[in-house]
Amino acid sequence: MEREFLLQATKKQLTPARWEHTLRVSETAAELARREGVDPDRAEVAGILHDYCKFWETDELVSWIKKCHLPEDLLSYHKELWHAPVGAEVIREELHITDEDILNAVRYHTSGRPGMSKLEKIIFLADYIEPGRRFPGVDEVRELAKTDLDQAVLQAMNNSIVFLIQRGQKVYPLTLLARNDMLDQIAEKHLREESF
Repeated sequence: MEREFLLQATKKQLTPARWEHTLRVSETAAELARREGVDPDRAEVAGILHDYCKFWETDELVSWIKKCHLPEDLLSYHKELWHAPVGAEVIREELHITDEDILNAVRYHTSGRPGMSKLEKIIFLADYIEPGRRFPGVDEVRELAKTDLDQAVLQAMNNSIVFLIQRGQKVYPLTLLARNDMLDQIAEKHLREESF
């Protein structure tokens, strides 16, 4: 994967502010990856590509959802979710990205999912905590990310779910399943640690 080609292709898709966000996500992802023993180059690529379709027109996103047979229930939820699964399909088709872990990191960076890989967790978290983000709860998640990836991902999911509930919005079911799965993973990890 030619990094410069991916940077230029992505930059053309984004507003200047979103491009700056994308660069910060990419850097944050590489940093988290080094800490977590994940290939930082792959994390950087996933970070560069994560918002590839963020500013596509609604009609185009809907067309790709239908064309690629993505879950049609997406259309019943906030449009903010759509760019992630569509983005994974577009970068596979148009940029020839074939690394399934990178594709899944893009695909699930807005919703999460049960059984997320470390790279998926890293992109989900990097998008949430990159240095330009300013909202209640982000500093707590940044602190958790320094020592415990899973706890940080869980807290980010909790914050996002509460945010949606407080605004009277629907929560995508996959996000609830992802959150419950993170709870289970953390509980299992604690059990393993206690048994030693």
